[in-house]
Amino acid sequence: TWVGIGGRGETRRRVGDYVHPRQGHDDRDAQMEVLTARRPREMPDSAMDLGVASCPKPGEKVCGDHHMVATFDKGTLIAVVDALGHGDDAFHAAQVAERALREDPSESVIGLVKRCHAVLRGTRGVVMSLARCEAHSGLLTWIGVGNVEGVLVQTTSGSMPTKANLLHRGGVVGSSLPPLRAEVIDVTNGALLLFATDGVQEAFADNLNPDPRTAQEIADDCLRRYAKDSDDALVLCARLRGHPAS
Repeated sequence: TWVGIGGRGETRRRVGDYVHPRQGHDDRDAQMEVLTARRPREMPDSAMDLGVASCPKPGEKVCGDHHMVATFDKGTLIAVVDALGHGDDAFHAAQVAERALREDPSESVIGLVKRCHAVLRGTRGVVMSLARCEAHSGLLTWIGVGNVEGVLVQTTSGSMPTKANLLHRGGVVGSSLPPLRAEVIDVTNGALLLFATDGVQEAFADNLNPDPRTAQEIADDCLRRYAKDSDDALVLCARLRGHPAS
């Protein structure tokens, strides 16, 4: 089971993260950081190829888009959290959500959203998307509240890639929770899961396919090409284990 949550602020580092300062031709590129989680310690060995790229809104020092990955006995939970607005208050709200998710990553994705809703009251709130992957069954369970985009791209033997989009429901975790419904999808080996916050243009998913690049290279490329200048931005990419393609 795996959980992905939002991004990282400049002041925040986790053991296992590999940080690349990015350089480019404008202010956004100059302050962009790509945070790479190659085989982080909380992931089971060889469980998946994971990449994360994030950057704060130009002029901000911290990012309110966070991600989280945690494992439990049956799988991995991945979460991406986007706190409303930007700056220190957004960074704090995203941290509160991440701590709540880490308390028990084995809980159902609906239960986790409700847990976050309870602890986020009094903050500015967040939107989030969660995915739970159980490699032994080849099943992915995902849910979204708000506008963190989720895309799953996979290929069966001899066929063109297929793309599934996460159906996220309008609302704000911490203030206005909608009726919750999770979706379960059968996953093949090598499928790509991507989450992107609304600081990334929706076109990031237009030409995705399970290509041979690493998950980090895909996340990095999406952020470089599609990050907006008006908000924090984060892209998470994971290459999953599931059933053999047939």
